Amino acid sequence: MSWIRTVVLVVAVFAFALAGCAAPAASDDAAQESEASSAQTTPEAEPEPEKIVSLGFTGDICLADNYIPMQHLAELGSTSIYDGIDANYIKEMRSVDLMWVNNEFAYGTDVEPLEGKEWTFLADPKNVKYLNNMGVDIAGLANNHTFDYGEEAFLTTLDTLKGAGIPYVGAGRNAAEANAPVVLEANGVKVAYVAASCAEYTIYTPEAGEDSPGIMWCYDDDTMLEAIRQAREEADYVVALPHWGTEHSTELTEKQVDSARAYIDAGADAVVGGHSHILQGIDFYNGKPILYNLGNFWFDGYDIDTVMAELVVNMEGDEPAVDVVLLPGTQSGAFTAWAPSEQERDRIFRYIEEISGGAVSIDTKGRVSAA
Repeated sequence: MSWIRTVVLVVAVFAFALAGCAAPAASDDAAQESEASSAQTTPEAEPEPEKIVSLGFTGDICLADNYIPMQHLAELGSTSIYDGIDANYIKEMRSVDLMWVNNEFAYGTDVEPLEGKEWTFLADPKNVKYLNNMGVDIAGLANNHTFDYGEEAFLTTLDTLKGAGIPYVGAGRNAAEANAPVVLEANGVKVAYVAASCAEYTIYTPEAGEDSPGIMWCYDDDTMLEAIRQAREEADYVVALPHWGTEHSTELTEKQVDSARAYIDAGADAVVGGHSHILQGIDFYNGKPILYNLGNFWFDGYDIDTVMAELVVNMEGDEPAVDVVLLPGTQSGAFTAWAPSEQERDRIFRYIEEISGGAVSIDTKGRVSAA
């Protein structure tokens, strides 16, 4: 029977050898499963947000109770912004990342207008709610109507906007505040706003002093240029906002052309102007847009064309890339209407091309490019 014992011994040794070889394989599978499980539970790093920001701009807005837009609402017995501005515009204003408007009036009560000034605009401070209704993120005060009712109403204007959570630019209790860029951030992009005015032939609106309230002037560009240089150090994208030009004229002044280019040379990425109460032309300088005047948006009862301008800024490359888009409409009878048809949109686009002297072309979607 010795041969039987020999066979059993051989089988036993062979089985043990097989078991020894299989064990490492099972261990490897477990290790792989453990590694896979570990990989699945390790949180992935969140992707960097796209550094793209949309900036909205309109022309002049007036919420004064003694002037046409608010009188229009009063006649209707309405307190709804939708009875003054088309719902399509309100939707667009609220949808952009940062919305700027020109606040061309003062807030206050029980104050008297400046002596000798023909046009003066005063709003009850509660009217600031309409800016909130529009989705306004920043208001420009460097214009020729923020001081219409003197220092008391001017300071009330600053306090009213601050109380409504709306930063203002181009005005302040002193020069340090009035001349400072205002930097806002959206989608990881820091945007600086710099605003100044040179709109008055007879000066009623004071320049802010070391210890006195007022606005930033740009009759002489030295202060404006210094503010732009400061903004360039603080922000990714810089917008210069001058209040300038000839009222009710599409003809540009030499000052507008020269200063716009100087602002860009100093570090501005875009120039967006106001004051003329009608649209003026558009140009590009060193690849950067100049919108000389956005005119009125909701300001009076004139029958005029208007636009909301949107700058879509992409900061993902080495240099900012910007798409300029115009949203056309009309102001008529104290109501600002969205252009109702492709024909009307096209009419406004071709008109802007004309007053721009052929410097730009505008496609059917409102995108502006150098001609």
